[in-house]
Amino acid sequence: MRELFSGRAKPIPSPNIWHWPDVYEVENRAQDVDGAVWAAMRAAVDWTDRDVVDIGCGAGFHLPEFARDARRVVGVEPHPPLVTLARDRTRGSALIDVVEGSAESTGIDESSVDLVHARTAYFFGKGCGAGIREAMRILRPGGALMIVDLDVRASPYGDWMRADLPKYDAAAVEAFFAAQGFSLARVDTRWEFATRDDLRRVLGIEFTEKTAERAFAQVSGLSFPVRYRVHVRVKPQSLEII
Repeated sequence: MRELFSGRAKPIPSPNIWHWPDVYEVENRAQDVDGAVWAAMRAAVDWTDRDVVDIGCGAGFHLPEFARDARRVVGVEPHPPLVTLARDRTRGSALIDVVEGSAESTGIDESSVDLVHARTAYFFGKGCGAGIREAMRILRPGGALMIVDLDVRASPYGDWMRADLPKYDAAAVEAFFAAQGFSLARVDTRWEFATRDDLRRVLGIEFTEKTAERAFAQVSGLSFPVRYRVHVRVKPQSLEII
């Protein structure tokens, strides 16, 4: 997971990518190898020739994919070392900018973008209201906030997460987003690693040692299924007075 934003002034540190960006890069390459999440996102929102913001962009892994079709892409990242990595990754693209900022304070102009994307950055639902309000501020009418998170109800990944986060209430999180006007689609994906060592290293930055070892033992090969939730909220069009 990446940064977990709350209603507080500062983002909650994300120990995986903040401390092990190289291993997280391996994880990014292993996630959703069949492109199921990207297909679901495109089915929900077309960002062709539109302006896109990626909240909590980390080292910028997803920015080039958006830039294939978007008019402009801005990555927003609170952790300065990751800002540097994202800028290094995208230096050759005139379509991509990376700025230091948070979900609650992006520094982006009001009503200036068409899609705000946040992937594994809003895990805990209640408490991220400030980030949602900021997204609605910078979106143009008719634009969309798209939140992509792991589905903690689905095995095996959800079992491992719940083992380390016993107080996580998946039903309450989903109810929060539903109450905020988000739609929900569940997307089944496959994570696949090049080697068993890569698999072990990634599990080691995502879970406690005990849970990581149990997870590693349960995966016999190089891949396992992971389900995501894709939530979308569209900013209403302005009412016209005739």
